[in-house]
Amino acid sequence: MEFQAQTFAQKVRHYLITTMGRTADEANLEEFYRAFCTSLREEIMINWTATMHTFIKQKSRMLYYLSMEYMPGRLFGNNITNVSAVDLIKRVLQILGRDFSTLISMEPDIGIGNGGLGRLASCFMDSLATLQYPAFGYGMRYHYGIFEQELMCGVQVERPDCWLLNQNPWEFRRDTHAVNVRFGGNPIERKNSHNETVYDLLDYDEVRALPYDLPIIGYSHDPNFSVLTLRLWSTKESPRNFQLQRYNAGEIGQASENTSLTDVLYPNDNHEAGKRIRLKQEFLLVSASLQDIIRHYREKHDTFNEFPDKVRIQINDTHPALVIPELMRILTQENDLSFMQAWNITRTCCGYTNHTVLKEALEEWNAARMSELLPRQFRLIEHLNGQFCSEIRTKFPGDEARVRQMSIIEGGQVRMANLAIYGSHKVNGVARLHTEILKSSLFKNFYELDTDKFVNVTNGVTQRRWLLYCNPKLAHFVEKRIGNGWITDFSQFRKIGDFAADPESQQEFLCIKKENKLRFLDMIRKDMQERHGTTEEFMQHHILGAEAIYDVQIKRIHEYKRQLMKALHLLMLYHEVKDNPQTHRVKRFAIFGGKAAPGYKVAKNIIRLIYCLARKINHDPATAHQMKVFYVENYNVSKAEVIIPAADLSEQISTAGMEASGTGNMKFSINGALTICTDDGANVEMRESVTDEWWPFLFGASADENIEMKKKHNYNPLDIYASKKPIKRAIDALIDGSLTENDAEVEALSNVHQSLLEGPPGIIADRFFVLNDLMSYYETQKRVEELYTNPSKWAEYAIHNMAGMAPFSADVSIDNYAKKIWGLEHCPPDLDELHRVREEYSKHDRCRVIPNDQ
Repeated sequence: MEFQAQTFAQKVRHYLITTMGRTADEANLEEFYRAFCTSLREEIMINWTATMHTFIKQKSRMLYYLSMEYMPGRLFGNNITNVSAVDLIKRVLQILGRDFSTLISMEPDIGIGNGGLGRLASCFMDSLATLQYPAFGYGMRYHYGIFEQELMCGVQVERPDCWLLNQNPWEFRRDTHAVNVRFGGNPIERKNSHNETVYDLLDYDEVRALPYDLPIIGYSHDPNFSVLTLRLWSTKESPRNFQLQRYNAGEIGQASENTSLTDVLYPNDNHEAGKRIRLKQEFLLVSASLQDIIRHYREKHDTFNEFPDKVRIQINDTHPALVIPELMRILTQENDLSFMQAWNITRTCCGYTNHTVLKEALEEWNAARMSELLPRQFRLIEHLNGQFCSEIRTKFPGDEARVRQMSIIEGGQVRMANLAIYGSHKVNGVARLHTEILKSSLFKNFYELDTDKFVNVTNGVTQRRWLLYCNPKLAHFVEKRIGNGWITDFSQFRKIGDFAADPESQQEFLCIKKENKLRFLDMIRKDMQERHGTTEEFMQHHILGAEAIYDVQIKRIHEYKRQLMKALHLLMLYHEVKDNPQTHRVKRFAIFGGKAAPGYKVAKNIIRLIYCLARKINHDPATAHQMKVFYVENYNVSKAEVIIPAADLSEQISTAGMEASGTGNMKFSINGALTICTDDGANVEMRESVTDEWWPFLFGASADENIEMKKKHNYNPLDIYASKKPIKRAIDALIDGSLTENDAEVEALSNVHQSLLEGPPGIIADRFFVLNDLMSYYETQKRVEELYTNPSKWAEYAIHNMAGMAPFSADVSIDNYAKKIWGLEHCPPDLDELHRVREEYSKHDRCRVIPNDQ
C-alpha cells in the first residue's frame, strides 16, 4: 500500500500544478479537494469505460431508470468506501499533510432531490451497480437544488442551494450527447406508411438539453467493480435557450423561461408560470432521456425488432409518465412504426412505481395547458384514452361510472397515474400494505381490469452508505462478531441478533451510541456557528447531553407524517413537568428536521409551532434540564448520516394507510434505534421481521380502522378534545398566548388549532387523525421512558431490531425488480475489456491507485 500511496500523492501534486498552477503546500482546500478527486476518478474512469463497453459487447437488456429527483449526498466518502480504498486515502492525506474529515466536508451535497423518493432512487442506483446489473439512470441537474432552508424565528426562508458554486469534480459534461426538446408549436397532420395520422410540428420552441454524467460505483473487494451512469440534463449552460428577441422586447421572464427549466426542483406551482415550468421540466426529462435511450439502442441494432426485448424503462412516480405518449410519438412519427406496433413496444418496455396513496398527490395536468405546451403528445393521450375507455366498456359493459373513474382525461384534467398504469406492463407498490391499498382501494378498478399487472416490491436502503460508511464504529462492532459478508449479502446481518443478550455486546453498543451522540452535538455546534455565529451559551440553552434519550423525527414536513403529533406530545410533557418535575425520570432531547414545500402553508405553520415550542421549553428553568427541542436546519443526506447513528428513538408516526413505505425507518433501525410507530407502510413488514417480542412501541389505529372512519364519516376530534384533559390543555395552549410573542405567531398557531378542531374551509377537521392517535402515542411514550431507564435491556432490544433489518436492503429490492418486472441478468465488467482499457491507460500513466489483479 505504501507504494500506491506515494504514487497517488504524486499524482495529486501533478494535477495541482498542471490544472491549477499550485503546489501541494500552497493550494487552498477547494483546490486540493478538486485535484484529489480528479486523481481518484481516473481509476474509476477505467472501470466506467469497461462497464459501458461490456453492455454494448454483450448486447444486454438495459434498464433505464427515470426519476425527477435523486439524493446522492456527498460522493467522495461513499466512492472510496465502495472501492475499498479508505485506508489508502487516509495514508495519502497523511503524506500530503491534509486532514481526512476536513477534505470530506469540502464537498457539498448534490442538490438534485428532496425526500425519500430521491434517496430511494440513489440507493437503487448503488445496488444496481453493486449487483452488476446493466442499467442507466436519468435525472435533472437542478442548478439551485430545491432550496437551502434557513429558519429565522421559526419562519422557513428559502435560499438558493449553491451546490454548484464550485466546480464539481465528479461530473462530466457530455456536449456530444446534447439533444433538442420541442415545446408548443402547431401540429400538422400527415399519414405515415400505415395510413395512420401522425403530427409534424411548426413554429415550436426548441430547448437544448445538455447532459452531465455522474459515476455510480458499485461496491467490490476487488478492482473489477462496475460503474454505472447517472445522466443529468441541464438547460442552464445552453445560450441559445435564452430568447434574446423577447428580452429586447421587454418580455424578461418569458425570455429566460427555457434557460431556467433546470434551475429549481419542484418550482412553486401555485401560479401559472410555476405550473408551466414544472410540466416542461417533466417533459424535458422524458424527451431528452428517450432520445438518448434510442441512440443507445441504435448503436447496436438496425431495426426496432429487438427494442421490446432489450429495453426496460422504469417510471419512478408519475413525474416521468409522459414517456408513454412520447415513446409512441417517436416510434410512429420518426420511425414509421404502426400505432399497434408502437403500443405493444411501449407497454412491454415501461413499468411504473407508485409512491403515494394520497389522491391529492397523484399528479393531474390541466388538459388545455398540456395541449398548448405538448400538442402532439396530448393528441396521442387523447387517442390512448379513447382506446382505453373502449377496452373498459368491453370488459364492463354499461358501467359508465367505472369508465369515468379510470379515464385518463376527465373534467379537463389529464390523470398521470392512470396514464402510467395503462401504458405499463407492471405497476408496483413499495410495501406490502401499500400495494394492497392500491389493489383494494386507490386503483381497485385497474386491478380488476388486469390483476396480473400489479406486483409488490418493498423498498430497501443500501447498507453500504447507511451503516458501513455513516456509522463506522457500529459497522466494526458488527464485523467483529459476524464478519463482513453482510456488506454485499445483507441476509447475514440477522446473525447479529445472536449477540443481543450478551452483556459485553450491550455495553459496547451503548458506548458507540454515546460517541455518535457526541459527534452529532459537534455537528450542531459547527453548523450553528457557521450559519448564525452562535456561542456555547446557545448550545447550553438548546441541547441535552448524551445521557438523554435522543428522540428524532427527520423527514419532509407534511400533515400525514404528523410532525404535529410529536409537537403536541412535547407540549403535554411540558405541562406535566411544569406541574410535577419528578414526573419524568428520563431526559428527552427532541430533534426535528425537514423542509416544507415553498407553497405549503400548513407545513410552514407546523415549523413555526415547533419553534415556539422550543423557545418555551428550552428557556423555562422548570423544564430546561429535563427537556429540549431542536430543529436541524437544511436537513440533507450528510446531516442524516450523523443524526441517524445518534438516534435512540425513531419517530415513524404517519397516519396508518398513508405512508407508502418509508426508508428512514429502515436506516434508523439498522443503526440501532428503536421505532415508535403506527402499523403503516414498511413498518408492518419490519415489525414482522423483528417480531412483536422485540417491537415494543407500536401504537394507534390501523389502516383498516382509518379507512372505515373515513367511509362512515364518524370521526369527531371535538369529542377527544372535550374528553381528554391533557389533549385539551395542549390544544388550548395554541391560542391562549402562552407560546406566542407576535401577531404572525398568533396567526400561525391559530391556523393549526383550527385545522385540528374545525378544519379549513371545505376540509374536514383533523383529516389525518392526529387527535385520534394522540393518547395512544402518549401512553406508548411512557413505555419508551420506562425501557430507557434500563440501558442493557434497551441495548438488547436495539440489537434485535438491527438484526431484523436483514430483509430491507436495496439489494433485495433490486433483485426483486430484476426478477418480477425487468427480467434483467447480471452483467459484470468483461475481464478482457477491463484488461484492454487498463493497458491503454497504463501506457501513458503508471500511477496506480487501486491494485489490479495482474
